[in-house]
Amino acid sequence: MMAFTPPRLQLLRRALLIAAIVLVVIGVWNPAWERQQPVYQLLLTVDITASMNVRDYESAGQPQSRMARTKTVLLEVLRRLPCGSRVGLATFTERRSLLLLETIEVCENYSPLSQAISLLDWRMSWAGDSHIARGVYSAIDLAAGLESDLIFVTDGHEAPPLPHSGRPVYDPSDTARQVRGLILGAGGHALSPIPKYDDSGNEVGFLDEDEVDQENRLGLPPAHIQEREGWHPRNAPFGGSRATGTEHLSSVKETYLKELAAATELSYVPLNQSTDVVARLSELRTQPHTRALPTRPYWLALAFAALVAYYLSATLQTRRAKEPMR
Repeated sequence: MMAFTPPRLQLLRRALLIAAIVLVVIGVWNPAWERQQPVYQLLLTVDITASMNVRDYESAGQPQSRMARTKTVLLEVLRRLPCGSRVGLATFTERRSLLLLETIEVCENYSPLSQAISLLDWRMSWAGDSHIARGVYSAIDLAAGLESDLIFVTDGHEAPPLPHSGRPVYDPSDTARQVRGLILGAGGHALSPIPKYDDSGNEVGFLDEDEVDQENRLGLPPAHIQEREGWHPRNAPFGGSRATGTEHLSSVKETYLKELAAATELSYVPLNQSTDVVARLSELRTQPHTRALPTRPYWLALAFAALVAYYLSATLQTRRAKEPMR
């Protein structure tokens, strides 16, 4: 072990004090360390129609609605995104997606972004219909305009049901073809009742069969329609009986959403856990982003260590001074 004579000890203490002062000055200056990392640019679009209120998830032993699970997953995705990523927010109802927030940087704006997601509610919808395919097409156009990729959350429940001719054909623009994204399928596979609300927004039970369109009778009727009771080619082209079905119940329309994803060159992911969604973000586009990382905490920590050593050396100097002369 090196023996510190009084002159050497004095020199060491002076060096530690000078080092602490220099390190504090550098910390105040706060030079940045530049680091390059891939970042995302995303438009989060959420279906806020009535069927998203169905409680077919479970959280902490309690029923959880599709909307609540959507918020939980999107907030966790938001936390997992690297700083420098930009995120926008839109809602879907009726037949179009409406932009609420243009893309903003996630770390500096985490609070407003997380609050906006947390406040999403079915009461924000402006119509009761749910034309899912048209909503996805509209969201793709929005994302293309923002030069972003898309995450679209929906249960796939078309209301009213699709006409017998099927969903509208997707005809993308050249910019929309560049959009990648995920369609997140919300809900369980078993049919569940859809909550019903009064004019004041209070839940008053569940929708009945006669409160929901069970068949879309626009456009051409299906094949072999003439076999239906009461059919008449002019007066009753869809038959004379009342349509029945299960449209007042809801489940995730996974097959339909997979077809929709394939048609729009997006990917389908079940909305279960945030880890499933985060794992699929690798399918989306990234762009290099140079991030300036502040170094002030490191310089100040070194300055603190130098000051601690300086004061500890004072104890050693005092002990040396008390030692008897030999």
